Amino acid sequence: MKLKIAGIGGAWLLTRTVLLLGLCKVWTLPGSDVTLDVQFIYQGWYEVLRTGTFPVADVTWQYPPAAALAVLSPGLLPFLGYAPAFFALSCLTDAVVCAALVYTGLRAGRSGAGAWLWVAGLPLLGPIVYARYDLMVTAVAVAALLVAARLPRAAGALAGFGALLKVWPVLLLIGVPRGPRTRATWGAAVVTALGATLLAAAAMPGALSFLTSQRDRGTEVESLGALVFHAARHFGWGGHVRYTYGSVEFIGPYVPLVSRIALALTVSACCGLLLWRLRARRFAVRTPFDAAFAAVLLFTTTSRVISPQYLVWLIGLAAVCLTTRTTRQRLPALLVLLAAPLTQLEFPVWFRHVSHSDWQGVVPLALRNGLLVAATVIACVRLWRETVSEPRAAATAARPDERVPATLSS
Repeated sequence: MKLKIAGIGGAWLLTRTVLLLGLCKVWTLPGSDVTLDVQFIYQGWYEVLRTGTFPVADVTWQYPPAAALAVLSPGLLPFLGYAPAFFALSCLTDAVVCAALVYTGLRAGRSGAGAWLWVAGLPLLGPIVYARYDLMVTAVAVAALLVAARLPRAAGALAGFGALLKVWPVLLLIGVPRGPRTRATWGAAVVTALGATLLAAAAMPGALSFLTSQRDRGTEVESLGALVFHAARHFGWGGHVRYTYGSVEFIGPYVPLVSRIALALTVSACCGLLLWRLRARRFAVRTPFDAAFAAVLLFTTTSRVISPQYLVWLIGLAAVCLTTRTTRQRLPALLVLLAAPLTQLEFPVWFRHVSHSDWQGVVPLALRNGLLVAATVIACVRLWRETVSEPRAAATAARPDERVPATLSS
């Protein structure tokens, strides 16, 4: 056991040192500089937030009110400067998540595979994992899932708070077993989210601006729908790309249509999750983990935007799934792990080629998105079979034979 902990700790220390050296420019990746968002966008928000208001005049601010805490957090280490402090806090958050996964894996009946996936997965994404606040959101989500069985109210409070950081942690609630645990978890989530929102709205102007800030967003060049336009550019499509709303999006004919289709798919995914919730008959220990992973995969693949840092969410949830020996999400987790280095390849290394729809950039992007789609389909099918189809088949087989016997011929 000590050797396993030492192995995970050593691997974590080695890989995170490499990540930090990359952020400090001791070594550099070709392509886009992943630190620019922290140095300019985040720090610009920080200066506005310090004045007691949200940066509503900045179109790149599209986040719920608790995101302000992540942006303001480098103020805890003022002696380092904003960007180094942000990277240091991200590294500390990473260490806490790893420790939580290791601790969970050491419990009876659990597995250390989740910790290993976390240790291996983040470096495959590259230094960007420390240069976005998604790691902090993922830490809250992982904590919510790991304590859900023993502390449902705490799990609900964490999920509610996570939703105010970046919305998607609300999906963690979909797999909570029915009955008192659902009431406790969902109730705590609602109380936490509403209370924190009202507090933020009373304390700082612009707290609710995020509700309408993304309605005009288009199709981002790394999304699934963008592959249509990457291919179309080689056949005379007259659109182009433009940096807007904090990302590079396609502008031109049929882009609004594809964006509406993506929104429709996201709504359909939400309806599918609600249908699963109503039809599910079996909730095992692993079900909340597997359901959360499948739900966030659906949310990610149908989104108009698939930024590289979204993979941090998926790696974190996949790691939680693998802390149970009986999870059926091993293959989807592996597919997400394989998608990580392709994500680093398309951004930042070859992002210029992605923006120009060159095959050098589009091929790894298509492969990455294909892996995510495959992981989504497999995760959802396995979740449905385990919780809906198999229990129904078992219940049918357990019934006595109700067939009417054939009448004897006279």
